[in-house]
Amino acid sequence: MSKFLNRLLASTLLTAAAALAPTAHAAANDKAGNTTVVLTHGAFADGSSWSRVIPLLEAKGLHVVAVQNPLSSLNDDVAATRRVIEQQTGPVVLVGHSWAGVVISEAGNDEKVKALVYVSAFAPDANQSIGDLIKDAPPAPWSHELQKDSAGFLRLSDKAIHQYFAPDVSPAEQEVIAAAQGPWFSGCIDEKVTHAAWHDRPSYFVVSTQDRMIDPALQERMAKNIGATITRVQGSHVALVSHPQAVANAIVEAAARVQRQAQ
Repeated sequence: MSKFLNRLLASTLLTAAAALAPTAHAAANDKAGNTTVVLTHGAFADGSSWSRVIPLLEAKGLHVVAVQNPLSSLNDDVAATRRVIEQQTGPVVLVGHSWAGVVISEAGNDEKVKALVYVSAFAPDANQSIGDLIKDAPPAPWSHELQKDSAGFLRLSDKAIHQYFAPDVSPAEQEVIAAAQGPWFSGCIDEKVTHAAWHDRPSYFVVSTQDRMIDPALQERMAKNIGATITRVQGSHVALVSHPQAVANAIVEAAARVQRQAQ
């Protein structure tokens, strides 16, 4: 009888351990995933532009949500981003690519946002617009490839996508980017941030050293101006597509800092 009871006890303990293992794993993932990464896309793009970065972040246990910006105004894009932030229950790392650097500089003032990550982006100060940031620069070659519709929305020509926007991805990917691009309202270039969130939160900046859309030298100046931790990538404006691991690493670093501060 004692041998039977011993076997029964051993079996019960093994069963209990097996049942608890997934729970312990889930708890660990919950702790890692308590921080949410909110990704905001730039002009001439949509949320799918983060498709290569998202799996890398999720593999680190982070919860990830990509915003679908309407690209119709700064207020509209900030509102769309804030709606996503509102739905999150824990701290948020807010990430912006290109034009969305302006968006996160405004939307990042939400109290849930604990860190900002700029990816080949604009980082304006209060009362500053993209127009202000580039007013002393000569017209960019790609600006001659803009196509404006009757409502004032801009698209990039296929030539601009291939030569300036995404020159370091495959031709097939370039075709998809060109076909799926989100038209951007031309008035956005003059819309100003009211209070730049980077004054109050740690910031990170991925500088694309081969960027043909936003001058890398301007990116460097902005990154240093906001006191950001800088990652340099030898890639084009779409480093999030051509160098997703480097971009993901910068975001993970920001999330790790937020998690340490929350402990």
